[in-house]
Amino acid sequence: MIFINPKTDFAFKKIFGSEQSKDILISFLNALLYEARPVIEDLEILNPYLAPRIRGVKDTYLDVKAKITGDKTVIIKMQVLNVDGFEKRILYNAAKAYSIQLDSGEDYTLLNLVIALTITDFEMFPNLDRVISRFVLKEKDYLVDYLIYDIELVFVELPKFSKEPEELETLTDKWLYFLKSARKLDRVPETMGEVPEIKKAFEVANQANLNREELEDLEKREIWIHDQRNAVKKAVKQAVKQKALEIAKRLLDVLDEETISQTTGLSLEDVRELKRDRTQGQQ
Repeated sequence: MIFINPKTDFAFKKIFGSEQSKDILISFLNALLYEARPVIEDLEILNPYLAPRIRGVKDTYLDVKAKITGDKTVIIKMQVLNVDGFEKRILYNAAKAYSIQLDSGEDYTLLNLVIALTITDFEMFPNLDRVISRFVLKEKDYLVDYLIYDIELVFVELPKFSKEPEELETLTDKWLYFLKSARKLDRVPETMGEVPEIKKAFEVANQANLNREELEDLEKREIWIHDQRNAVKKAVKQAVKQKALEIAKRLLDVLDEETISQTTGLSLEDVRELKRDRTQGQQ
């Protein structure tokens, strides 16, 4: 079997946000938000995945949004690329979901908890060693909780999860492994197939169950992500080289070409070209 990558927004929405995914999403949210305790008994997916989609519309695959037990709202976002402003977008979407609960003139006591669950394929908090971290409003110096914490931000950093199939113990472990590794598998691991909701998630993720349009959309989305990652790598390399060139210019009258090359990481040809450019500029 070939499984689609749950880390792409298209696949994530199809697996967790489709009409038939209600039981999958309940198990997933209980695992990530409540340490596998059956806190969520029922939910309503507010913006279910629909296919075929309207082509050319930006952000067609939106976050998965659900109303869970206790009239709480959960916004689930799968983010592959660490783009500028992403952390602000998370807070904005959570605050917006919180504020639109009320119509004009309604009492503030009607407001219910909003949880923004964000799964990232990159590290957001390198100083934290945990995979799942939670943020609520606290007093700055004494770290005392605000009287209520109606907005909660929960982050799952997949690169920090490193368990192998034989090490999976909890439901949380199994869902994290599914998110991180399903694309690399050709069968359902026995320990994960024992969980009906995860087994069903693998069935939804089976590439054989996608129609031609969905396969095309998935391929385009993965190509786009690959191109964006390469663009970031290229920009970083260019920035690093530009910095090295600036350092090398300052060393031209101090060190010989070979030493400058070893010091900056530039090639000898790059250093010699800098010298030629400076000489021509002085003529």
